[in-house]
Amino acid sequence: MGQKYKRVLLKLSGESLMGNQNFGIAPEMLTHYAEQIKALVGKGIEVAIVIGGGNIFRGLNATHSGIARVQGDYMGMLATCINGMALQSALEGAGVYTRLISAIEMRQIAEPYIRRRAIRHLEKGRVVIFSAGTGSPYFTTDSAAALRASEINAEVILKGTRVDGIYSSDPEKDPTATKFETISFEKVIRLGLNVMDMTAFTMCQENNIPIVVFDINDPTNLMKIIDGEQVGTLVAV
Repeated sequence: MGQKYKRVLLKLSGESLMGNQNFGIAPEMLTHYAEQIKALVGKGIEVAIVIGGGNIFRGLNATHSGIARVQGDYMGMLATCINGMALQSALEGAGVYTRLISAIEMRQIAEPYIRRRAIRHLEKGRVVIFSAGTGSPYFTTDSAAALRASEINAEVILKGTRVDGIYSSDPEKDPTATKFETISFEKVIRLGLNVMDMTAFTMCQENNIPIVVFDINDPTNLMKIIDGEQVGTLVAV
């Protein structure tokens, strides 16, 4: 069976780095991701990554602490840079060439985002980690994933979650929830399903970028998706 995708954007939540902790970064989770990503690179897949910051700071919750929304969003962006640096270190420890790219300039630790340079890194087989979201407040890391995937011409967004796809309702609360193998953008909107925030979701729809929502905790899933197996839920036009 041939590979279904050549260039992918992997979207990871910051919370996924916590493991069994309540916050922060669990070393075993970094290893878990690094090994899976290394396997993709070994198959010649071009991999870009957008990672959230919710394990360190969640901007939307900052209002309860009296921090202004814009300030809180920037703090959340900086949290994604910390996660990006940790993931970069884990990947390089596994022998994978990487580039950390930040939408907010910080020359000592990351390259500034330049679209053509980022694409060139991918073409050379380097894993590109996009950090600091879009560089603007009021946008989530889901929106950053949709934006960067559009800009680098990624064939698909692989959204790693703790559930194995999209369900008709929350499977953790509703035992009668049914899983969708494939679903259209239009049906997701009509049913009010929570896949990504609406800004990100609409951008994927407009630019015809499919989304695969899958369980990232199963270490075999990423490779199965690349090999064209049915894993999780595919959202497409």
